[in-house]
Amino acid sequence: MPTVSKILISLCIIAILGYAGFMIWQSADTDKNTICVGLDVKLLDASSARFISEHEIAKILDSKGLNPVGTKYKKISTEAIERELLRNELIRTTECYKTISGKVVVEVTQRTPKFLIVGNQSYYVDSDRKLMPVSLNYAAYVPVVSGRVLRRMATREIFDFVTYLEKDTFWNAQIEQIHVRDDLKVELVPRVGDAVILMGTFDNFEKKLRNLRELYTQGFNVVGWNRYDKIDLQYDGQVVCTITGTKPIVVVKPDTVSVKDTTTVKVSIAPEKETVAPKKETKVLKKESIAHKKI
Repeated sequence: MPTVSKILISLCIIAILGYAGFMIWQSADTDKNTICVGLDVKLLDASSARFISEHEIAKILDSKGLNPVGTKYKKISTEAIERELLRNELIRTTECYKTISGKVVVEVTQRTPKFLIVGNQSYYVDSDRKLMPVSLNYAAYVPVVSGRVLRRMATREIFDFVTYLEKDTFWNAQIEQIHVRDDLKVELVPRVGDAVILMGTFDNFEKKLRNLRELYTQGFNVVGWNRYDKIDLQYDGQVVCTITGTKPIVVVKPDTVSVKDTTTVKVSIAPEKETVAPKKETKVLKKESIAHKKI
């Protein structure tokens, strides 16, 4: 025979299940007859960004005839509200639900910009590699990429490059801006020194930055940071620099760490034959005046 304690436990379980069933039935009945008395919009990440406001979200629902205020619960589609809000390029996620107090709650998270494109069109690329428009309400403090930026480039090569810079403490502090020229070659604007860095394409960018870092740590610490107006990383195994205000080419060669004369500085990068790059005129990129952050 079952003990008294087992009987009491069974009765408690039955009572709990019965109460839960009653509440579900009552909730369903309330859902049919309750009239919505308010719309409560919540920006869950409002403390970090304000690309869109609660008022603007309510206006979106108004314009689509989805504002639930004054409507019976049974005629309110929370799924339709969610679908409409997700059409907005500034919104990443949304959840809509009804409360027993007669209010419809809409919870929204905004998309997170990773960097800003400034050119013929200005827009952000977010952390999901998607494009998002510039907001009139809020300007994100993110890295700036200027020039002739193709959209497929923005969500692929540039996204990967910015991610690499962000994860490296040295480059995160050193590179101020990325510029894409009309010929689609990439230039970098450093925070220290006046030289523009010509990287060329994004191919092998990790190796190019390693060579540049060796130049910074082994070469510029000897001859100074403001002596050159151009640093060219396009040559395999060497870095070619141009002295400010002169045409002679400065060739950064392997196998030594010394300053030979006023036109050549040598830094050990890779065991290759010594070569001299052809002379080229260099147009120095001026820094953008737009607000930006370090990468």
